[in-house]
Amino acid sequence: MTNRLPQSRVRVRIRDEVASDPRVVETVVAAVHAQVPVYAALDDSRLPEIRAIAAWGVDRLLHLWATDGTLEPADLRRFRGIAAARAADGRPVQAVLRAYRVAATVLTDAVAARAPGLTASDGFALARVLLTALDTLSEEMTAAYAATTEDLAGDRDRALRLLLDDLIAGRHASAGALTDRSVRLGIQLPEPYCLLVAEQTTGDGPDMSYEAAAGLLGSLADGGTSLSTVRGSRAVLLLPATAVDRVAVLLGERAWRGCAITGEGLDRVAVAHRLAADALDTAPAHAHLSGRILTDADAHVLALLAGHPAATPDHIARLVLGPLTDPEQRHLLEALTAYIDAGSATAAARVLHLHPQSLRYRLRRIHALTSRDPRDPWQRLTLDIARTIRT
Repeated sequence: MTNRLPQSRVRVRIRDEVASDPRVVETVVAAVHAQVPVYAALDDSRLPEIRAIAAWGVDRLLHLWATDGTLEPADLRRFRGIAAARAADGRPVQAVLRAYRVAATVLTDAVAARAPGLTASDGFALARVLLTALDTLSEEMTAAYAATTEDLAGDRDRALRLLLDDLIAGRHASAGALTDRSVRLGIQLPEPYCLLVAEQTTGDGPDMSYEAAAGLLGSLADGGTSLSTVRGSRAVLLLPATAVDRVAVLLGERAWRGCAITGEGLDRVAVAHRLAADALDTAPAHAHLSGRILTDADAHVLALLAGHPAATPDHIARLVLGPLTDPEQRHLLEALTAYIDAGSATAAARVLHLHPQSLRYRLRRIHALTSRDPRDPWQRLTLDIARTIRT
């Protein structure tokens, strides 16, 4: 007599142990992150999705093993959906399939660690389930990936819009994946770029239409690749950095307002979008001067005031003050400090022992060098914050 459980019950027990152990899924995610270069570049926002897919895969494959089951149409639909999503976000199908092979190895190790009670036939059954699943998902995912890629290439406007949607959502896994996707679309993304988020001055208007965003893009694009999409009532445009010089005038003509970010790289489009969108959410009405747009400096100051700065204080100070941080412009920074502290050009001139006209000349130089007029309430506030936090 032995105390061995019937084989089906042993598999069920091991399935339950492995599926209920959160360390298994975490080990799968860590292994994929470490062994597949494309996944190593994913930011934290993408990990929950990978974790969810891994949890589903572990549970489903162990169930098939425990029950001697086979993949069903619902499984195939899920594989195809995952492949279509990866095609849309530019993650190469070869990397996706390698991630599944890595996950299968981790799952095998997890079962082997609980091996007492298993027979050779159990091990062969697990190998058969994993090999069959890998073969099937390779077929399904490759076909779905190719079909989605063809669809995206066939609808060029939609494909370009989806590319920008993924950039501002932070869904691109790596610079290589972004390059591959750009090549498939026959484009070269602008770098340096301007990310513009714009809206009607009425604020809480209806949702922006893709046509309106495309119309704004058409007025600003001047050679090279430019992209547009919408987020609620706002247009989001990715433009060559040189286009920023025309943005303020065009938005003024349309009675729109906006924020243009030019100081971030292509790997930080999501950061640029968040900065611009938050700036439009929080900027006071008097920050939107006629013929002027909010910039990186405004956005960073507003983020600082909101308690979630996206840069160091010294970086923010340099963005706002520009050349005033250079040692040779120290006299202008002193003039700015005196003007803000004293409240008027005449009082500041007395503090610095200058003629009032000399002080006013220095204020004009500050305006010219920083594009910020110390006499304007909002711009004076940003200058005041910058000179205060400067180290």
